[in-house]
Amino acid sequence: MRPRVGLSLFWRTFFLLALLLIGSIVAWLQTFRALEFEPRAVQTAQQIASLVNLSRAALIHSDAIARVSLIKTLADQEGVRILPREPGDKFELFDAETLDERVIEELATRLGKGTIVASIVNNEPGLWVGFKIEGDSYWLLMDRNRFTPVGGKTWLIWLVIAAALSLAGSAVIARLINRPLKQLSFAASRVRDGDFDASRLDEKAVTSEIREVNIGFNRMAQQLAKIEQDRAVMLAGISHDLRTPLARLRLETEMSVSDQDARDHMAADIDQLDAIIDKFLDYARPDHAELKPVLLNDVIEACLYAVQDQGDMRINLDVSKGLYVLADEVELARVLSNLLENARRYGKTPETGIAVVDIAAKARGEWVLLKVRDHGMGVSAETLPNLVKPFFRGDAARTAATGAGLGLAIVDKTVQRMGGIFALANTTSGGLAAHIKLQKPKPE
Repeated sequence: MRPRVGLSLFWRTFFLLALLLIGSIVAWLQTFRALEFEPRAVQTAQQIASLVNLSRAALIHSDAIARVSLIKTLADQEGVRILPREPGDKFELFDAETLDERVIEELATRLGKGTIVASIVNNEPGLWVGFKIEGDSYWLLMDRNRFTPVGGKTWLIWLVIAAALSLAGSAVIARLINRPLKQLSFAASRVRDGDFDASRLDEKAVTSEIREVNIGFNRMAQQLAKIEQDRAVMLAGISHDLRTPLARLRLETEMSVSDQDARDHMAADIDQLDAIIDKFLDYARPDHAELKPVLLNDVIEACLYAVQDQGDMRINLDVSKGLYVLADEVELARVLSNLLENARRYGKTPETGIAVVDIAAKARGEWVLLKVRDHGMGVSAETLPNLVKPFFRGDAARTAATGAGLGLAIVDKTVQRMGGIFALANTTSGGLAAHIKLQKPKPE
């Protein structure tokens, strides 16, 4: 099955934290606009309106000579110019982005509906406010920098900085959360591969929850390591304790039984018991293997050399030259030997009584595909998935010989131990095909 595509824990935590923080920033900005922008807009409009009203009142209550002096004083000392508004004046109004729309509305309310707020008059930029004095129209020109805009780039810059800091904080928090889980995942994979020493986690972690998990995992790994050692000792003891009496039985059979036929049958039974013990030990071996580049052609030739004298077996070979696989050479040879023995016992062609076995191998991408096929009776579709289960026997058509029911289970387990994939399938022309998929060594 292909692995399910999805977000890692780090990115999921990061995105959730980033979404939370960005939402908080947006809510904060809207609150700030309600509490700060509105009062500032009103205050800015009040300042402009007050300056216009004061200038208008001063001009109304001054005589002609004082009016000229007042206009000159405002221009020199305050930077405010009052100019008559001519019908032919060309002006451009402020847009909502340059001067806040709330300021323009407030000025129109305080100075009257005929108030004009322009950015350029007769090609001269500035803050121009058009008003009337006793029916006459005037322009009041001020420096635009006298009034701080309500919006502007400043708030955008601060918003971007806040968002960047929030995202950086989210990444740091997500990494701190994800790091112990990543270490736990790595340690679990090492335990799965049988490397108990490399799976020890830090028992002095800062957070109590992580510390308790690490301590529990380390104790579990220690117990599994002890169980593995006990299993190895037990298997060695079983092998020794069973083979010793079997050897004595064989010797006593050869010396005590006079009937040659009975002696041969008893020796065959002892050989079968010895073979069954080998199968049990092979299946109970540890689940880790030392992988290295192995020339597949050499392994196949070594396995074929062991069965070349079998009169009831014929091999057809179609293997590309120079095929290397990432495997344990001894384990791979055991896999091929089991498959060949399984084909010799159960895959004989009914018409000839000879097991015709086809062995083919080829490279495909980063994998090497190996196929071992016989031309026997095959198995039923219901039985096929059960052939790799321990101690399972096929139907009568493929059980002409006795055994422990572990051969294909050992093959499946060994191939998985080498990082490969094993599958069985009936062929369209008859017979059972074993498909093995092994990794190619990575170029150095």
